Amino acid sequence: MMSTAASPIGVFDSGIGGLTVVAEIMRQLPNEEIVYFGDTARLPYGPKSNETVAQFAMQDTRFLLSHDVKMVVVACNTASSVAADRLKQSFDVPVIGVISPGALAAVSASLTGHVGVIGTEGTITSHAYKRALHRIDPEIEVIEKSCPLFVPLAEEGWTDREVTLVIAHEYLTPLRDAGVDVVVLGCTHYPILKQTVGRVFGPSVTLIDSAEETARDVAHVLTELHIANTTGRVPHHRFFVSDVPHRFQEQAERFLGRSLPEVELVTIDELTAMSG
Repeated sequence: MMSTAASPIGVFDSGIGGLTVVAEIMRQLPNEEIVYFGDTARLPYGPKSNETVAQFAMQDTRFLLSHDVKMVVVACNTASSVAADRLKQSFDVPVIGVISPGALAAVSASLTGHVGVIGTEGTITSHAYKRALHRIDPEIEVIEKSCPLFVPLAEEGWTDREVTLVIAHEYLTPLRDAGVDVVVLGCTHYPILKQTVGRVFGPSVTLIDSAEETARDVAHVLTELHIANTTGRVPHHRFFVSDVPHRFQEQAERFLGRSLPEVELVTIDELTAMSG
């Protein structure tokens, strides 16, 4: 079956963080259907080798394509930095990562040329955002900071706890003191903590939500390629994971603020069979 404008958008991540991208696609493009895959059995991708992440990303993409998606969104910073180019070369559908949209928005928003990037240790040590920012503007000064505790805090839903604010101050005060005027939330979990991060930096610092910018990029590409869904029917979303679907369902419903259809399980054997 060939994909059409009415076909779904495929989104994958190593776990639940990519749901912030899903939430933004749902908000900005309410007609679009989504097939989401969270590779919960093999998360996190960050500490793994580039070759392993690339292999997983290829399998994840092939799984989504088996559901006739018209586009693949790599809603994972690690997979975007390591595998997005390979996926674009390997498949005939548009592939969108989360790094380039956020970098472009950061350069556009910065008045001083001092940009902060926060992310997981894997994303920060890869310097993927720094490279993307410097491709756009070589003069941009980039200050990077890994914030590893933000992911478990987001997954626990501890968005307004005092401990979260204390940890945020510990991580972010050096960036604030360095005079950045823009900060990229370089992990798809981090938009959940956007309010807390904003309290540390104050109103003079612009926060770039990579999920929001990626959804904008999705909308732009769909329009440019004339494959936006204009049927007007209520979209039917599907969610798949590679382990513990009931736990994912609980977290996903909290992330998205809506009830979901039953989350479906994909075995690792099924995924590895898609290595091709």
